[in-house]
Amino acid sequence: MSLDYNKKLIPLAKTLRKNATEQENRPWYDCLSSSPVRFQRQKVIGDYIVDFYCDDAKLVIEIDGSQHKTPVGLHNDTVRTQKLEEYGLLVIRFTNQSIDNEFSYVCNSIGEFLKKRLDL
Repeated sequence: MSLDYNKKLIPLAKTLRKNATEQENRPWYDCLSSSPVRFQRQKVIGDYIVDFYCDDAKLVIEIDGSQHKTPVGLHNDTVRTQKLEEYGLLVIRFTNQSIDNEFSYVCNSIGEFLKKRLDL
């Protein structure tokens, strides 16, 4: 099943890929790009752009900066997660701080989610 997406968001997704934060680049270059399953960066799904997406596992990975800790950010993330879950996707979140300070834990956690989602 192909996921719906807002075509108007494609240029923004490309810009976000080119201007990724350090915390987005690290998991991409040091973990996800060499994964045995394919991940996409800044993938448009519905009316959202997710940081990383694995179609095989129906897994979304979000890297959250400080703006996600505000009341508005928390509310928006809740709504966003609910909408993405309507597509049958699992959304997991890591903070910038966890990328900076617990990177091996982040990579191991992603691996565990992949195992569970793909019955490995």
